[in-house]
Amino acid sequence: MSDVRRPISDAEMPEPRPLEAVRWSPDQRAVRIIDQRKLPNDFVERDLTTLAEVREAIHTLAVRGAPAIGICGAMGLVVSAAHHAHEPRAAFLAHTREFAGDIAATRPTAVNLPWAVGRVLSHAERTAGSVDDILEAMREEATAILEEDRAMCLRIGEAGAELLPERARVLTHCNAGALATGGLGTALAPVYVAASQGRSVTVLATETRPLLQGSRLTAWELSRAGIPVTVITDSAAASRMRAGDVDLCIVGADRVVANGDVANKVGTYSLAVLAKHHGIPFYVAMPTSTIDPTLASGDQIAIEERDPAEVSSLGNRRVTAETATVSNAAFDITPAELVTAFVTDRGVVRPPYDFRAGRSA
Repeated sequence: MSDVRRPISDAEMPEPRPLEAVRWSPDQRAVRIIDQRKLPNDFVERDLTTLAEVREAIHTLAVRGAPAIGICGAMGLVVSAAHHAHEPRAAFLAHTREFAGDIAATRPTAVNLPWAVGRVLSHAERTAGSVDDILEAMREEATAILEEDRAMCLRIGEAGAELLPERARVLTHCNAGALATGGLGTALAPVYVAASQGRSVTVLATETRPLLQGSRLTAWELSRAGIPVTVITDSAAASRMRAGDVDLCIVGADRVVANGDVANKVGTYSLAVLAKHHGIPFYVAMPTSTIDPTLASGDQIAIEERDPAEVSSLGNRRVTAETATVSNAAFDITPAELVTAFVTDRGVVRPPYDFRAGRSA
C-alpha cells in the first residue's frame, strides 16, 4: 500500500522549500509525488510502490503535466519491475516490457510519458549482467530524466524571460509550472526567472475548467512564490485582452508534432485565436522531449476523452441534466500558424516550424 503522508496547510508549509512534484523517496524504493488532487486545501505527498498505484496516480491526475508524468512513468517502471527482481533475466525483462506498455498507455496524448518509459525500457534491454545490474541501470536512467528536466526548465525560463517586457502582464492556461515538471516548469519558468531578476511580472491565470488546474494549482504555486496572480474565468480572457490587460500569452504543451501543431489543455486553441485577433504574442514553452516527429500534423494526435462526471458534477453535486450528453476532451489542437514562437530548452524557435528532426532539432 502506498504511503500517504500527513496533510500540511499552507501556513505550515516549510519555507523556502522548493516544490518537487515528483521525485524518489529517500530509499529510492518508491516514487514520491505531491497529490495535486488535494491542492490547494491540503499538501499531501504519496509514495507509489506498485504498477497499479503509478497508473492510478497518472490517470486520476494526482500527478499531471507532460514532463511530470513522464518522470513518474520512468520511475514507476523501475519500482514496478523491482517486485520481480527475484526472477531470471528473461522473465524479468518480459514483465518490464509489459509494465512499460501499461504505463505508457495510461494517458494517450502527452508524448513525454511513452518517451520517458521507452528510454528506461531501452536502457534495461541494453544492460548486460544480473537483474540487479539492470535495475540499477534503470534507476540511473530514470534519475537522469528527472535531472535533465530540471535543467531544461531552467533553460526554458532563461530563454523565455528575454521575451517579457520590463513590466510584464502574462496570461497562462492550465498549470505548466513546478507542479507539472521536475523543475521550475515550462510556461511559468520565464515568469519565475524574470521575477528572480527583480522585474515586475503579474499573471492572469484562467481557472481552466473542468478540473480548475489554473485556479487550484497555478494560483497556489505563484502565490506561494510571491508572484502576483489573478484568477479569471476561462470566458473572461477575450475581454481582458480587449481591455489591454495582457502583454503576452505563455502556455505549455503535451505534444508538438512535425509541423508545429500543438496539443495542450483544452481551451488553449481558443486563447491562441483570441491572441491572434488582438495582436498579442502567443508563446508555447516546452522541453524538446515534447516533440513528436512521427506525426505530420495535429490531426493525427490521439485526444484523451475523460470521465463525463468531471464536467457534469461540481464536487459531489450533479449540475447537468442526466439525459444530457457530455463531451470531455482533455486537450485541443492549436495550429502552428497561431504560435508566435516556441520557447525551448535550446532557445526560441520562430516560424517557419519544422520539427521533423524531432528532439535533435
